[in-house]
Amino acid sequence: MARAALHISMAISPTKCGENGDKSAENSRVLILGGTGRVGGSTATALSKLCPSLQLLIAGRNREKGAALVSKLGKNAEFVEVNIESTNMLEKTLEDVDLVVHAAGPFQKAENCGVLEAAISTKTAYVDICDDTDYSQRAKSFHSEAVAAGVPAITTGGIYPGVSNVMAAELVHSAKSENAGEPERLRFFYYTAGSGGAGPTILATSFLLLGEDVIAYNKGEMIKMKPYSGVLNIDFGKGIGKRDVYLLNLPEVRSTHEILGVPNVSARFGTAPFFWNWGMQAIANFVPREILRDRSKVQQLVQIFDPSVRAIDGIAGERVAIRVDLECSNGRSTVGLFTHKKLSVSVGYSTAAFALAVLEGSTQHGVWFPEEPEGIAIDARKVLLERAIAAEGTINFVMNKPPWLVETDPKELGLGIYV
Repeated sequence: MARAALHISMAISPTKCGENGDKSAENSRVLILGGTGRVGGSTATALSKLCPSLQLLIAGRNREKGAALVSKLGKNAEFVEVNIESTNMLEKTLEDVDLVVHAAGPFQKAENCGVLEAAISTKTAYVDICDDTDYSQRAKSFHSEAVAAGVPAITTGGIYPGVSNVMAAELVHSAKSENAGEPERLRFFYYTAGSGGAGPTILATSFLLLGEDVIAYNKGEMIKMKPYSGVLNIDFGKGIGKRDVYLLNLPEVRSTHEILGVPNVSARFGTAPFFWNWGMQAIANFVPREILRDRSKVQQLVQIFDPSVRAIDGIAGERVAIRVDLECSNGRSTVGLFTHKKLSVSVGYSTAAFALAVLEGSTQHGVWFPEEPEGIAIDARKVLLERAIAAEGTINFVMNKPPWLVETDPKELGLGIYV
């Protein structure tokens, strides 16, 4: 049977603002928390390009950085000073916006979901870029409250997790629609050169994840493993090649296992230069867990390592790659692959794609993970993926292909048969 593939050309323009969903996102007011950071700023830039009529409120602590970004974005942007720890200030700001994008991480070890609670209280649509399992599950626990308030909300709506979840959902959907056997094994592989140009927040996130047991699923059972163990050498195709990746505790493992019903799920991550991986292993093995689970102590570690990371970032670049592998009961294997030259750009377009989907009415009321059924979390996955890969610098994007078609060095069995 011919394998259906999701083809998205790099040459086409993404669906324009107002061309998707039951309502238009045009002229909506969007508050971006963490807007002066690299991820929040990148999201604001992407939104201004995908939907120029949006009114963007850039929230942050650094007024100078905020003013510089607003000047770059133009007349439809303004800086607002918001302390997300102040419920009154946050709710007052949210009363005048249509959507809040929560990009003020790290989310690890956060004690509550204050921004989501404020969004529900003020009936404001919500998207976050959470990359923490505990936080995402806590956010999901507010589903009933969001339904009652008539609030659409997406948690883990960035690049990975986020776009990677949607890619996984598409692979599973294709396998089931083609009667290709039951999905049995889902594996997420991620690679980012250096810090991806995303700064100290990403570094803090990485260190905090090293303090967590890795959750994976084997034959439907949850198992726990050591962080930054289980190395595999994975081929990310042209522009990236083969890279070592290591186990990390990422939220898409639990959510895709539960929502997509795949019994075996895991996630791995790797970076460059290669010695950063050695450093991550050393930290995971020798730094006491109580330090890696303490946000204040991790920030001290970040201050020590950040200058070196930034210096090497200039040499390593910030290429990013997502590879999602699905294996089915009949032996069929398919792959989704997305690679880009700059994480700091691609994460903005990915987050912006989720924001526009919510503004356009693509998301039902409630708190959702990106991979939940089409028409509930995201009404049109293809449109979201088009927007996510629209940023200049996309190297490669393929969906639902056999691994040998995307790898740089596939294995030949003979007679033109590759695996």
